[in-house]
Amino acid sequence: MIAPLFITLLLLMLLGAPIAVAIGVAPIVAMISGGMTQQLFITAQRMVTGIDSTVLMAIPLFVFAGGIMGKGGISRQIVNMSYELFGWIPGSLGVVNVIACMFFAAISGSAPATVAAIGGLMIPSMIDDGYPAGYAGALSAAAGVIGCIIPPSIPFVNYGLITQQSVSELFAAGAVPGILMGVGLCVFNSVMAVKHGWGSRNKGIDLKKCGKTFVHAFWALLTPIIILGGIYGGIFTPTEAAAVSCVYGLLAGLFIYKGFKFPDVVEVAYDSVKSSAMILFIVATANIFSFIVTKEQVPAKLANLIMGVTDNWVIVLLMINIILLINGCFLETTASTYIYTPILYPLIMQLGYDPVQFGAVMVMNLTMGLITPPLGVNLFVAAGIDERVTLNDVIKYIWGLFGVEVAVLLLITYIPSISLFLVNMIRQ
Repeated sequence: MIAPLFITLLLLMLLGAPIAVAIGVAPIVAMISGGMTQQLFITAQRMVTGIDSTVLMAIPLFVFAGGIMGKGGISRQIVNMSYELFGWIPGSLGVVNVIACMFFAAISGSAPATVAAIGGLMIPSMIDDGYPAGYAGALSAAAGVIGCIIPPSIPFVNYGLITQQSVSELFAAGAVPGILMGVGLCVFNSVMAVKHGWGSRNKGIDLKKCGKTFVHAFWALLTPIIILGGIYGGIFTPTEAAAVSCVYGLLAGLFIYKGFKFPDVVEVAYDSVKSSAMILFIVATANIFSFIVTKEQVPAKLANLIMGVTDNWVIVLLMINIILLINGCFLETTASTYIYTPILYPLIMQLGYDPVQFGAVMVMNLTMGLITPPLGVNLFVAAGIDERVTLNDVIKYIWGLFGVEVAVLLLITYIPSISLFLVNMIRQ
């Protein structure tokens, strides 16, 4: 059934079928071709059990929380505080863009939401300050990738559900890589700004103004502390943290920053339902796909194939990185997670590679696909924020930023202690 499975999947994707439909139909065709017509009822069972999980409740809640905080003024407070602290650095607005994305990443768990919330404020400002429009869009798209790496993270929730690994440990594994990625982008931006004379900067830090901005931004800056502190302090689970972030975001947006009114909540909820439904539909159909992949022993066959070529873990991990990066150009993150995790997980376990560490590597790989054409969701989001930004210009500037993220990815891949530093503290 392996050939009909992957041929049907590829054919449907080339025909432009929705990815959830392609993932769901391919295993049905494979089952029919394999003589399992009488067992087709399994598909319905697998779809139901695939989304019957408390852990998955975190996805729609984090999506809603990200929308609320982007709309409610919290993102603007984060940008203002970042500018007061880092506005003196060369390429100041670019640095502020990245730092603000890192803060917002600790709230939303979604890369496109991070680009929309922070890029919507920063891209027009960067263009007005002398940055090329394409570069402003590209930097926002690249920094948005951090939204899926720094916890909380929707892809980590999916990976944890598939592999039965601790979501809290996976969140911890993403913290340092996300910070390193942000630092790398900031350094690259400053070098580019100095080289090309882009943008202005403050003469220094105005402590009085910084203090006043901090008072205004206090409740916004408290958000990631509440979410992550609650998780690692054992006060609530990641799913409960998602619910807490929704309530806190509503209260802060409505009564503290007054960024929206009650009718706006309905609009955010509607958008969140659409996004969550798409994600959960993929999760449901991907469960059928995973069932066929496991039944046909695809992971074992792949492991034997790769190990037959080389048993050098350095080369094996390099091959996995290349496969996942190429895949990111064509396949959405959630779908990729559910397709590749059941296939690659047994292989990395055979290598003796830490499964939580591999979760960090896999999420970094797949989310970087958000800035590689032709799929590149972050590219489209960034290009749609300001009419001065065109998709072609964004793609022109994205490759240098992508190179920085690949460098960080390789660093995390081959030096596991970097991402496992916080994880080991939790395990103790």
